[in-house]
Amino acid sequence: MDNYDVIIIGGAAAGSSAALTLGRARRRVLVIDGGSPRNRFASGVHSYPGREGANPLELVADMRIEASAYGVAYVDDTVASVTGAVGDFTVTRASGTSARARRLIVATGLTDVLPDIPGLTELWGEKVHHCPYCHGWEVRDQAIAVLAVKPGSGHQALLLTQWTDDLTVVGEAELDPEQVRGVEVRGGRVLRTAVTAVRRIGDRVALDLADGSVLERDAVFVASDPRPNDALLRALGAETVLEPNIGVELVRVDFTGATSVPGVSAVGNVVEPMAQVLPAAAGGSRAAAAVNMMLVHDDVALAFAEGAA
Repeated sequence: MDNYDVIIIGGAAAGSSAALTLGRARRRVLVIDGGSPRNRFASGVHSYPGREGANPLELVADMRIEASAYGVAYVDDTVASVTGAVGDFTVTRASGTSARARRLIVATGLTDVLPDIPGLTELWGEKVHHCPYCHGWEVRDQAIAVLAVKPGSGHQALLLTQWTDDLTVVGEAELDPEQVRGVEVRGGRVLRTAVTAVRRIGDRVALDLADGSVLERDAVFVASDPRPNDALLRALGAETVLEPNIGVELVRVDFTGATSVPGVSAVGNVVEPMAQVLPAAAGGSRAAAAVNMMLVHDDVALAFAEGAA
């Protein structure tokens, strides 16, 4: 069984950033990556200085190349189980291979669960989006629809008035009246009827409405239900906390990404659903520095013990 200083589970922005930092710190690192980053459906990564507009999968591939140059090992697989404790974890992959590590960093991201509206999934990342900061510029001044599927849709709609004057909020979710007034005062409109299907019409999107009408738009925004891929962390006993803004239980971490489980850190969207690529990468680097410092303390303690012996 191979031994590592750190095993990182998940190799997208957060995980590969942690790997790069640890590789440069001369740590023996293994990254286990399933190859399904959250943003793989998008055409480009935005608000990432120096890589503005980069293809998400190409960016991750470049991150892997850079970390590998410092001795970081990558394997394409998923993790079936984690056992052990700080200083001696055993990580078993779906393929059956196991490896040991002194510390773990979990960067498994999350899954965006979309409303059960026919056609929505097929256009996700192309004509259907969820983040105005990620995709607003690309559809600026166009005809945009916001699907009112949850109370938070009002916040999303109000924000999007910064990118277009042609905004229609459509759906039956109860929205904050003040946010609705804000949308309307900035030129938007609100339709209180359900969307029964979403389909492509040329370069536009057609929304079939419950009242029998059809609303054509250039782009659609919808709030997803973020589901953190945190089963491994929960299985290890990591404490969780309710994030009231999105109504989701998240694994609790401190500023460095440390969880309540000694020796286990978590970074990126698995613990920060709202984080874009840049802050996710920053969190990975910060966690890696903290993990390296803990390993230094362990190494010093071992050296003292060996000297005393």
